[in-house]
Amino acid sequence: MKISAKNQIKGSVVEIIEGAVNGIVKLNIGSGNIVTAMISMSSIRELGLTVGSPAYAVIKASSVMVAVD
Repeated sequence: MKISAKNQIKGSVVEIIEGAVNGIVKLNIGSGNIVTAMISMSSIRELGLTVGSPAYAVIKASSVMVAVD
């Protein structure tokens, strides 16, 4: 895999929550850290993701926002 994004974190799928259009995929990236992503159900199927599958979290963003009340 070649990709321009520099933030690539290898992990394994620990949970997939299926929805009608999108699903939530949780990756264990080590040391008890979980990265969660919402992707389309068609992408989950096309990538062949299942619990235990190895996968990468690829983060490409110009900004990340965090908010509190």
